[in-house]
Amino acid sequence: MNEAIAFDTHRFIKHLTGTGFTEQQAEALSEEQALLLNTNLATKADLAQVEAALKADIAQVEADIAQVEAALKVDIAQVEAALKADLAQVEAALKADLAQVEAALKADIAQIEADLAQVEAALKADIAQVEAALKADIAQVEAALKVDIAQARQEMTKWMVGVVLGVAAVQTTLIVGLLS
Repeated sequence: MNEAIAFDTHRFIKHLTGTGFTEQQAEALSEEQALLLNTNLATKADLAQVEAALKADIAQVEADIAQVEAALKVDIAQVEAALKADLAQVEAALKADLAQVEAALKADIAQIEADLAQVEAALKADIAQVEAALKADIAQVEAALKVDIAQARQEMTKWMVGVVLGVAAVQTTLIVGLLS
């Protein structure tokens, strides 16, 4: 930094001696104050240097950002391509798995249908047997009822004949009794 800052050392010394400092103390303090001001305060030239350095740094950072951005775009494109390839592989694997599951389900359904057909055939056979047994039982009951009805008819016929003969005998006796 250069010494372009104006500092009125005479006025400073005069003020210090007026407040009780010796001339020698005031001069020493004035020199130190001027040195501090000239070494610690920035001038316009100093600020221009810092501004130029900052602009150069900003330009370099912007260039670095552009370079990183370009590299990231390339990386993103590569990752995207890899993900698309992975997704295609997963999709193909899922389709193959789905086809296997579908085939297994179709086989299971066919087996269940075959089992149901067997159960249906067995039930039909059981129903036919039960039906045949019921028909045989009904035929036996029918035959037994026919025999019972025939016996009942014979018995009723015998009883009816007996009643008719008894009534005829009673009528004949009454007629003979009335005629005599």
